[in-house]
Amino acid sequence: MKIASIVGTRPNFVKAVLLSKEIRRKNKEILIHAGQHYDYQMNKIFFDELAIPEPNYHLGVGSGTHAYQTGEMMKKIEKVLMKERPDLALVYGDCNSTLAGALAAVKLHCLIAHVEAGPRFFDKSVPEEVNRVLTDHVSTLLFAPTQIAVDNLKREGIEQGVYLTGDVMLDSFLHFSKVAERSSKILDRLGLSKGEYLLATVHRARNTDIKENLGNLVSVFLDIGEKIIFPIHPRTEKHLKQFGLFNKLKNAPNIKLIPPVGYLDSISLTKNAKKVLTDSGGLQKEAYFSKVPCITLDEATGWPETVEVEWNILVGTNKRKIIEAVKQFEPKGKQKNIFGSGRAREKITSIISRFELEKNT
Repeated sequence: MKIASIVGTRPNFVKAVLLSKEIRRKNKEILIHAGQHYDYQMNKIFFDELAIPEPNYHLGVGSGTHAYQTGEMMKKIEKVLMKERPDLALVYGDCNSTLAGALAAVKLHCLIAHVEAGPRFFDKSVPEEVNRVLTDHVSTLLFAPTQIAVDNLKREGIEQGVYLTGDVMLDSFLHFSKVAERSSKILDRLGLSKGEYLLATVHRARNTDIKENLGNLVSVFLDIGEKIIFPIHPRTEKHLKQFGLFNKLKNAPNIKLIPPVGYLDSISLTKNAKKVLTDSGGLQKEAYFSKVPCITLDEATGWPETVEVEWNILVGTNKRKIIEAVKQFEPKGKQKNIFGSGRAREKITSIISRFELEKNT
């Protein structure tokens, strides 16, 4: 088969790296990088350290409003698909490049496979929710990471072409954890020891773009009284400076602001943290993979499985709830195998191969 794999952000790169290698064993893959993430720390470092093949097409769309970014990516992806005429377009997750790739493909009557189909926030004010729902409803093959994701799709009337595969992020985490143990030096560089710090990230629009919410988070980070390592997303830094909050964090003795880190350093920071505070769906999962308690700075999560087994707690931006969770929240039970066995990439490529055989007979 000729498969066009469409990526655009750092979560896409993590999900795609091992699956891409598996696909290339028996198929021709055309790798299209839409360029939604474009600076080195959010983009090129992942290609370098994970040995992702150089994209066949780098569209370089860059930043902009949701409509501008999605529209520009659709136009450029369409040109590539018309030229390459793939048998299947493969998209990942829930970012703008995911939706742009899916819409460009379906308009050209190209079959679509969606990796990480089915998770839901049940809140359409979240841009990623809209991207994922629309992508699911135009996809032919839907690779669901968890049983809850399968159930969500069924409630929306999507049952044909749905497969419970496990999560490709677990595949990548297990594989690259071994690499990170050998090569990541970030704990030494920052003078950190295991279990002595909290790892915090903030990037979702409803936390970064609303002054009251971002101000609450800054206030609680200052008052927690624990060492916090804070890799800072470019959009978060922009709004911290815009709202006059950046220097409060920069000058706080308990907070270490650092640039966005590559995947290997991220794994090392997560596995060795005392707790994780985040609004990132990917980091919620990686905390779970690391057996580190997660405090989610949001009112909802796409991964309710982690909350149900009590390894994740939702606190929003409420100062009292966050401080209470930092002091008292501890998982009460054993983890469950909710994200699969770490072999999702093999299941996905096997399903794609069977689908191609069925289509041609």
